[in-house]
Amino acid sequence: MHIHILGICGTFMGGLALIARELGHTVSGSDQNVYPPMSTQLTEQGIQLMQGYSAENLAIKPDLVVVGNALSRGNPEVEAVLNLGLKYTSGPQWLSEYVLQDKWVLAVAGTHGKTTTSSMLAWILEYQGFKPGFLIGGIPMNFGLSARAGETDFFVIEADEYDSAFFDKRSKFVHYRPRTAILNNLEFDHADIFDDLSAIKRQFHHLVRTIPGQGLIIAPKTDVNVQDTLAMGCWTPVQQTAIGQQAEWQVELVKEDGSQFKVLFADEEQGEVNWGLTGLHNVQNGLAAIAAARHIGILPVNAIAALAQFKNVKRRMEVIANIRGTTVYDDFAHHPTAIKMTLEGLRKHVGAEKIIAVVEPRSNTMRMGVHRKELADALSLADRTIVYQPENLAWDLTELKDYADNIQICISITEIMAELQQEVAAESHFLMMSNGSFDGIYQRIKNELK
Repeated sequence: MHIHILGICGTFMGGLALIARELGHTVSGSDQNVYPPMSTQLTEQGIQLMQGYSAENLAIKPDLVVVGNALSRGNPEVEAVLNLGLKYTSGPQWLSEYVLQDKWVLAVAGTHGKTTTSSMLAWILEYQGFKPGFLIGGIPMNFGLSARAGETDFFVIEADEYDSAFFDKRSKFVHYRPRTAILNNLEFDHADIFDDLSAIKRQFHHLVRTIPGQGLIIAPKTDVNVQDTLAMGCWTPVQQTAIGQQAEWQVELVKEDGSQFKVLFADEEQGEVNWGLTGLHNVQNGLAAIAAARHIGILPVNAIAALAQFKNVKRRMEVIANIRGTTVYDDFAHHPTAIKMTLEGLRKHVGAEKIIAVVEPRSNTMRMGVHRKELADALSLADRTIVYQPENLAWDLTELKDYADNIQICISITEIMAELQQEVAAESHFLMMSNGSFDGIYQRIKNELK
């Protein structure tokens, strides 16, 4: 079968393309934003990429078109699919029908930490020889690929609450029907499709309704929104997690920065995680992954051993350069809470050393200015923050200065580079935060700051 994917360079659709190729299909795709790392891994796998959307891209006469959720009516290629009467489906629906049937699905949902937790869980299974399939919204460095079909009945998936396609406004995760589900956390996000927090809770409740009674839900004890969602109705056993307080799964910190901690289950110590990650958010992610792995028979002590060799995910606090004593990190920030947790973890790790945060507000919610005060509060944890304001942003970023006095607004990448040039110094840290390409600033840092 020849499958053509619209929006192929998105993290989800790109992973789907890899799985389809592995299953023996001919795969091509089009996108208007083709950039690494996704474009690189797709071309390396022999997948044809087409820049931009047009009716001409369909001259290849695909058997099936898989439409990404970023595509809408009015897009020339979408219109051509409809006018030509081609068979089409959404990415989550294709995955459900062609990949996940008869699989033990382990799904990771939540506003934050889905990619990292999914990567941890997939690695734990791999470490124990389970050879799982997976589809993750990033590239786990233990694997070097964001997705694969796998060799066993286990499949780990990052379960996103965003909608499925222009013709299917249900959240992606309702298609997956997991047997093991992690609900990492729940906050208001995706303001472009959800009116309020209650609407998101309702979608998460739809996910809960699909989990069998013989399955398992892992949820943080202290997340009120997750607990509210479960209170709407739950027919599945729930194991709760917590850091520093009573719960079925507990963590006792050995080091404040989260780089070392003890894991307890039913009040009995299971072992001690000693790894290269920092931040309480990663401690919570790791604990949830250990709990999920136990549900399929992996002992916590073995999951802990796997996490000691976990290499994290590309663009999650990834060190991309060290320039005259300045460490440069690339972090896929998309929400004020994630930014705050990342900065807290870095601060605990580096102490009083200088942190320069550089932010591109690129997610739809951030571009709409929904969390402006929360964003400023999070960025106040850095010694200095530079925020990029592109021409088409929906709000004036100078409003951030009403809430924090360490923020500077720049309207060009060249202006940001000039500021960073002055900040290069020993024992300094540049934390670059964007969930996009940031207009090529990463390569410019490597080329120009040296």
